[in-house]
Amino acid sequence: MHRNVVGYTTLFATADLIQQSIMGTALDKGTVHKLDEVGRDTSKTFNEGFTEAETDVLKLYNTDISDTEGNKKDFEEKETLAPVQHVSQLHGIDWTQTARVALVGFCFHANFNYHWLRGLERIFPGGGTKRVSLKVFLDQLIAAPTTISAFYIGLSTLEGAGDPFEDWRNKFWTSYKTGVVYWSTMQAVNFSLVPPVARTVYVGGVALAWTVFLCHFRQQRSNSLS
Repeated sequence: MHRNVVGYTTLFATADLIQQSIMGTALDKGTVHKLDEVGRDTSKTFNEGFTEAETDVLKLYNTDISDTEGNKKDFEEKETLAPVQHVSQLHGIDWTQTARVALVGFCFHANFNYHWLRGLERIFPGGGTKRVSLKVFLDQLIAAPTTISAFYIGLSTLEGAGDPFEDWRNKFWTSYKTGVVYWSTMQAVNFSLVPPVARTVYVGGVALAWTVFLCHFRQQRSNSLS
């Protein structure tokens, strides 16, 4: 039981780290630079947070340009012809976010999945097409919406969101429909081929990819609003 809890906590933390490290490496800082025909910046920065090196580069865009004889030249800015340049930067790991995801896995998902799988097998023991189909059906009817809801509502609550149900309302049905396809297949294999003693471990491994998806899907909304 204790190994199960620790395993799920590690699983959720790892999933969030994968999402941040691989699937969300570059974030636009929200600064759009319009350059004139000679490369000068004709727009203003509306987000802070640039490094000193980036600030120096941006200052160069605003300097006067001199010809070979040292005479300053004036160039008419043509905004309609100006290309747009986005300044992006690799971001670091948000360990606070990872800790929140791990806490949700620790407090709810580990214990729920452990007792759910044991109870399901106790009530409907054995394999066979009918038994496996029934357990997969009940898993998607009860466990899937419960765990998805706990993920979204739990994280929003830990973040102190004004409306902890907002993410759940916006993301639940898409997540659930995706999960039905993914988990129905994985649980059919689980209930028919994996011994009961190893089913929690199996679900934990399968859940890694699923949790990466949930973390990434949820973060997409956060980035779009930031």
